[in-house]
Amino acid sequence: MEKQVKRIGVLTSGGDAPGMNAAVRAVVRTAISQGIECVGIRRGWNGLINSDFTHMSATSVSHIINKGGTMLYTARSEEFREPSGRAKALSTCKLLGLDGIVAVGGDGTFRGALALSRQAADAGMALQVVGIPATIDNDIGCSHYTIGFDTACNTAVECIDKLRDTMQSHERCSVVEVMGRHAGYLALYVGIAVGATAVLIPERELDFERDIVDKIRRARLAGTTHYMIVVAEGAGSAMDIANRIHDEIGMDPRVTVLGHIQRGGSPTARDRETASRMGYRAVMSLMEGRGNRVVVTQDGRVTDMDMEEALQMVKPFPMERYQILESLTCRQPSLF
Repeated sequence: MEKQVKRIGVLTSGGDAPGMNAAVRAVVRTAISQGIECVGIRRGWNGLINSDFTHMSATSVSHIINKGGTMLYTARSEEFREPSGRAKALSTCKLLGLDGIVAVGGDGTFRGALALSRQAADAGMALQVVGIPATIDNDIGCSHYTIGFDTACNTAVECIDKLRDTMQSHERCSVVEVMGRHAGYLALYVGIAVGATAVLIPERELDFERDIVDKIRRARLAGTTHYMIVVAEGAGSAMDIANRIHDEIGMDPRVTVLGHIQRGGSPTARDRETASRMGYRAVMSLMEGRGNRVVVTQDGRVTDMDMEEALQMVKPFPMERYQILESLTCRQPSLF
């Protein structure tokens, strides 16, 4: 069967996530194996607007599977949100002769890709797009897992384990703020993994007495002299929480904001393998004539679904994991 796809572009957009390089590598090498040329678009949608691109070969993606960040760089583009900006991007697509684009990123990246494809169709151009979900927040509704989440969790766990050593030595309370934007997946996962005293997430309304004071008090009565509070950035400021602990309990907590360190580092095996499978699936989707799709993981399988449908989905938060956390942190006071 004659291939309809001759040349595709690949880009990374939005916040970077460990494993993006593995996804780019998979897209490039899968395309080449199928006789398709691949063009790397630098700096996300800005690259399409400004004709910032590079020809990709199998060699150009050698030795990047273990690298954090993205070799194609990433950026957000306000200009691309406007039809005039997308018109410039389409001019670049026409210049390069692109039949499709694989966009690695989050919901915003996918919305931009879908808008570009629709504007291309209105202009009489056949441009198909496929999205690959990559964000440490793991908050994309259509996919059970997003590239970068596992690495970010492991990074946070490693940092908190080291913090615990000094908190235990000084018998102190530590309040650690992790990333996650408006979602608590990262905080809850990490909180369970480090045995946190309490975890604050945006999906659960804060009751300071119940969620912090009572847990610290029970832990102290049970003989514990150091405490770890994990706060999702969407649930509030770690500094505000620490100040309130000081005011209401009289402790002097130490605050640590992990910040962008969670986005860096060598991706874990899970992120490398998942990114590789997703990159392969993205190219095959274009090869099979199924454009405007998002590659997703569903019950361990990598598949793809309609992009418009995918963007309307909302991921249910696993509150049963919070119940697990509650059970594991329950302390019975010692008998005197």
